[in-house]
Amino acid sequence: MFTNNQRQEERTGKYGTPRLQYLQELVNQFQNAEDEGTFKFCSCLSKYRNLGGSRGRSSFSLLFFLAVVQVASMSERKERIVANLANFAYDPYNYTFLRQLNVLELFLDCITEPNEKLVEFGIGGICNSCVDPANAAIISQSGGIPLTIQCLSSPVRNTVRGKACDSLLLHHPPPHPCFITCLAHPGDDMVNYALGSLYYLCNSLTKEEILKPEVIEVIKRYAAAETVNVSFSNLAKAFLDKHVYENK
Repeated sequence: MFTNNQRQEERTGKYGTPRLQYLQELVNQFQNAEDEGTFKFCSCLSKYRNLGGSRGRSSFSLLFFLAVVQVASMSERKERIVANLANFAYDPYNYTFLRQLNVLELFLDCITEPNEKLVEFGIGGICNSCVDPANAAIISQSGGIPLTIQCLSSPVRNTVRGKACDSLLLHHPPPHPCFITCLAHPGDDMVNYALGSLYYLCNSLTKEEILKPEVIEVIKRYAAAETVNVSFSNLAKAFLDKHVYENK
């Protein structure tokens, strides 16, 4: 459910944390987790330089293992934070805050990460937020279109129903009746986020960058693959109906 100022004040109460402050804390936690993970790993290597012989090799193995565990823990923390931010990107009430805190750019940075979960949550946040024209403009101007297109070929699976499709429906009437089927599908994945994002990012200013023959060909393949994945097919058909076939 979307919120507003009155509802937010009622939920926050006199001593609660204002939404902007809460989102700022999430961003700070993400940045601190990133810095702390790098520090832990570098600290391990620094200690290794002071060790020698077989004892040194044995000690390094332990230190290296502990560093990897700590870095993995930091990575999981970052995943949870970005997933949380992506959920907040679902509500228009938060759009101004997300722009103010550069969260849209944070989502785009996550798409460039080798961590597949961060990529998934990053493109999910982009899809949830790009229904707003101001957000879409920032995403496009920040190099978000090529990053979104590359997610069309991602193999990462999302085991929960994506809010991206819900966002697409709630902000505008369904451009295609089979969107209802998409919402009922339990196995939406990152490709859905990318297709949903491109649906809103494509306009008169960006269509030349998006509607390239190779991109349209990929989307047509998804549209024709309804026997393999109806979710991909539904979103792809909606994109083609609005941005390709409608203009012919």
